[in-house]
Amino acid sequence: MTKHNTYTRTDKIVTKITTWIAAIAAILLFSWGVVTIFRFSRFEETDDAQVEAYINPITSRVSGFITEIRYEENQDVKKGDTLIVIDNREYVLQQNQSSAALKKDQQQISVLKSAVKTFSEISLVEKAKISSVKARLVKEKQQYERYKKLYAAESATKQQLEAVESALAVAEADYQSALSSYQASLSKIEDSKSQLAPLNSEIAARQNVVKLHELNNSYTIITAPYDGKMGKRTIQQGQQIQIGQTLAYIVDMETGLWIVANFKETQIKNMEIGQDVEVITDAYPDKKLKGKILSLSPATGSRFSLLPPDNSTGNFVKIAQRIPVKIIIDKGQESSFLSPGMNADVTARKKS
Repeated sequence: MTKHNTYTRTDKIVTKITTWIAAIAAILLFSWGVVTIFRFSRFEETDDAQVEAYINPITSRVSGFITEIRYEENQDVKKGDTLIVIDNREYVLQQNQSSAALKKDQQQISVLKSAVKTFSEISLVEKAKISSVKARLVKEKQQYERYKKLYAAESATKQQLEAVESALAVAEADYQSALSSYQASLSKIEDSKSQLAPLNSEIAARQNVVKLHELNNSYTIITAPYDGKMGKRTIQQGQQIQIGQTLAYIVDMETGLWIVANFKETQIKNMEIGQDVEVITDAYPDKKLKGKILSLSPATGSRFSLLPPDNSTGNFVKIAQRIPVKIIIDKGQESSFLSPGMNADVTARKKS
């Protein structure tokens, strides 16, 4: 009889404990259900989200051997910091050669300008000489006409007339010679001037070549295009590189990070630009970040893939599509722990 009463008391205790556990479980399930229904009615959620950033390649614009590498993997860099130095001796020689050719042409311009000035002065002398010779020719013509009349009147001998006629011929020859010399000096001026135009064009071309070689020489120093963080290092000192070769990757920290959350197409109707969201990363679940929707993609993610689906071919199975939503983190929050590629959970309050 005593043993029977002991079992009855134990059963009562077990029943009481079980009842309490069941009641607590029911309360917890009810609370979870209420919270879940409340969240589903007030919020849209997705765990298909990642931290994004601009990750750009550092490429070479010239070929050559690497002489220095001035960064380490995962190093923070500032805009303008030197990352890689390429052997520039060949480019310096090209630059010096083109500069020497340019200097030679510029000196030739000075020579031609000096020649134009000299020939201009000579032409002035020749022009003045024409006036002198012309005056002498007029005098000789007058002298010839006078002796011609005197000879006709038998007041002068034929010898005297021939002497005057000979002097006139010499004066005329001198005059023609002076005219020819003057025209020759003008021709030399024009000839020198005509050489200036193509030489000026040649100088312009030489200047462009010099600038090109200066530019190529400057490309042997590769610098950070903006504040960022370097990625994995895959090059070594002394390595031969080619034009366009990717040498490193840099994460753009100036533009900042953002979140791309892929919501189902059935959730988009409850979202709008500027809407508040909450972001929690898998790496730091205890750190909640506030943000806003910056934009919604104009098409589903599958439409931007290399081979977009074509539902008009084969068997069709309807699948809820995802719409990428770009989210920016509100300023003033500590977000330095974020890295591109991190997974995140995003919660957005439904628009009213």
